[in-house]
Amino acid sequence: MNKEELFKRQITLSEIGKVGQQKLQNTSVLVVGCGGLGSPIAVLLATSGIGKLHLVDFDTIDVTNLHRQVFFSLDDVGKSKAATLAKFIEKRAPFTEVIFTEKPITKSNVFELISEIDIVIDGTDSLPTKYLLNDACVIKKKPLVYGSLYKFDGYVSSFNVAQEDGSYSANLRDAFPKMATDIPNCEEAGTLNSIVSLIAVQQVNEVLKLVTGIGKPLTNELLIYNSLQNSQLKMKLQKAVSKPDIETIFKNETYFDASCEIQHPDWLISAEDLKKEMSGRAESRPIIISVLENLQTPFKVDKILPIQRLNAAEFHPQENKKYVLVCQKGISSYEATKQLKERFPTTTILSLAGGINGY
Repeated sequence: MNKEELFKRQITLSEIGKVGQQKLQNTSVLVVGCGGLGSPIAVLLATSGIGKLHLVDFDTIDVTNLHRQVFFSLDDVGKSKAATLAKFIEKRAPFTEVIFTEKPITKSNVFELISEIDIVIDGTDSLPTKYLLNDACVIKKKPLVYGSLYKFDGYVSSFNVAQEDGSYSANLRDAFPKMATDIPNCEEAGTLNSIVSLIAVQQVNEVLKLVTGIGKPLTNELLIYNSLQNSQLKMKLQKAVSKPDIETIFKNETYFDASCEIQHPDWLISAEDLKKEMSGRAESRPIIISVLENLQTPFKVDKILPIQRLNAAEFHPQENKKYVLVCQKGISSYEATKQLKERFPTTTILSLAGGINGY
C-alpha cells in the first residue's frame, strides 16, 4: 500500500492535492486526553495523514466510557487509554508515527511535551488542564485547538494562531479570563454521545484547515453548538489578556486538578472490602470519618473532619485502630488521607476508593 492509494479521495480534492497531503504528513500533533474527544480526534487525524501523534492520558478505560469512547471495547476495560488507542491507530494508519505518555500533563512537564510538536489539541475534561494548555501555548507560541462539552452544548475554537502581521489570535483567557470553579465535568453533569463526536470532528476540521491553509479556521471566535436545537452561534473574541499577563499567571498558578492525581493503592480501600469490614463485629469495624459536611452515606459516620478546615495536628488517632475517610467521589478523602499520613505514617488511614458514588 502506498500513500497516494490510501489518501486518494483526499488528494483528489484540488484544495488539498499532493502538496496539502504532504503538509499533513509533515505535521506533528499533541492530543491531550484520549477519552470522548481525544480518541476520535486521534483516529481521524491519523487516517487523514497526520505524520506524528503524541497521545497523553493517565487514565484507564472504564465501562462508563464506552457509550461515547467508541474506539474502545468491552475487552479493553481496565487498560490504559493512551496505550490502547495508540495500538488501534498503529493498525489503522501505517503512515502515522504514534507515541504515548501515561501520566497527567502538569505545570512541570507541559513545556517538555509541547516543545517538539506543531499543534496542541485539548481533548480533556479538566478545567485546570485546559487553562494550563492555553497558558503554556501562549508562552511557547503554539496553536491550541480547543474543545469543551457541557451536557448538550459543545465549544470549539482555534486559539493562539499566528497571524499574517506577526500577532497571535485570541486565546482561552480572552474568552473566559478567570477559571470558573463551579462548572461540573462530564462525569458529574452527564453528556450525550453525539455531541461528543460532533465536537471532536469540529476539532479535527480545525487542524486540517490550519495545516493545509484552506478555509477559515475558528480564530478570534468561539463556536457554540447546541445538539438539541441543532443551533450554533459564533462568539467574537478580542485580545484582552497580554502574553506578559499570562506569563505572570503561569508563574503563580498551580493548575492543580485532584482528579488527575494517581492515587497510592496502599492508601485506598475498595467499596467491596469496606462492606465486608462494616458487616463484621462492631469492635473490629473501622472508624469512619467524613471529610465533607452533610455527606449522605449508607452507613454511620463516626466523625466529621471537613477538608477545608483539616488540621492534622488536631487529629488524635487511637492505637491499633483503622480509619477510613470518605467523601462523594474519593478525591477530597484521598487528599485528607495524604495529609494525615504525613503526620501519622504508622497509623492505618485509608480513603474509600471512588467515594460514596462507587459504594
